[in-house]
Amino acid sequence: MKIALQYVNDINGNTQAVQLVLTEWEKVLNKLKKYEQALKLRSDLSEAFDQVALLKKQKGRKQTLTHFINGL
Repeated sequence: MKIALQYVNDINGNTQAVQLVLTEWEKVLNKLKKYEQALKLRSDLSEAFDQVALLKKQKGRKQTLTHFINGL
C-alpha cells in the first residue's frame, strides 16, 4: 500500500507530525482492524491447542462434548 505522506516540521526541522489524506487514513484503520482480528484469532487458537494438550496429559475420565454442552 503506497501512501502519500506530508511531514510537519518545527522551526528546527524536527518532524512533529505526519499528515495523510482522510481516505488513506481510513484504509490504514481498516487494515489495522483486520490485523487485530487475525492476531486475536491466532491467540485464541494457540490457547485452545494448549488446553487440548493439557487435557490429553490428564489421567482419568474425560468429559464428552455432548455432556459438556448439555451441562450448559
